[in-house]
Amino acid sequence: MRGGTNTARAEKTTVRGETSAHDVSFDRELQNLPPALRWREWMLRVEVVLFAAAEPVDRETLARVVGKDCSIDLLIDDLREELSSRPYELVAVAGGWQHRSRSKFAETIRAAATPTRSATETLSDGEAILLMAIAYYQPVTRGELSKIFGKEISRDTIASLRDAGFIASGPRSPTPGAPYTYVTTKHFLSAFGLETLRGLPDIEALEDAGLLRGEARAGAISDPFAEMEDDGRSLAD
Repeated sequence: MRGGTNTARAEKTTVRGETSAHDVSFDRELQNLPPALRWREWMLRVEVVLFAAAEPVDRETLARVVGKDCSIDLLIDDLREELSSRPYELVAVAGGWQHRSRSKFAETIRAAATPTRSATETLSDGEAILLMAIAYYQPVTRGELSKIFGKEISRDTIASLRDAGFIASGPRSPTPGAPYTYVTTKHFLSAFGLETLRGLPDIEALEDAGLLRGEARAGAISDPFAEMEDDGRSLAD
């Protein structure tokens, strides 16, 4: 555990929260505590905020509960070290951090829990493949997606992904008519366990896994629909 001079280390990693009426009454600095106890209290505050949050918590939010010269990165490092022997951990995801159970306990959790479906499991095959295309080609219009797949992409399918929180409207395209583009959201990153879009697997990796054929790199991701078409389904269903 850190204290003393470590609380003021690395100014580049320090984030100052916004001043508000709440900040005036809430003691962030804890100057009445010895350095070691102050650091410990900051650790506990950050941990409880992360534990209570349903979504990843960003740096600016965490900065509201600790001193202005406290390094969030060093606090996270100490919390991770403290949790190293626990069945849960702090993971960097969607531009913030989140408490998550360790993957090796997934079967234990499934055995104890009432069967439910996660957000990603509720996606149809067509929705999942469309979401993958948006993730890789964003910002992308519905018309461009239709060209990629060689078939009309229904507005209902786009709306379904948007209602689920996986995509949002992006900037308007500079093409005639200035149609809206679509981009993925922070919820998409969180649901798929990605810290940033750089965490998406390479197209080559998807091909190696049998999820894409080489044509995908040329902008024709049609082969993944083979099974769906055999079943009489389409992306517009």
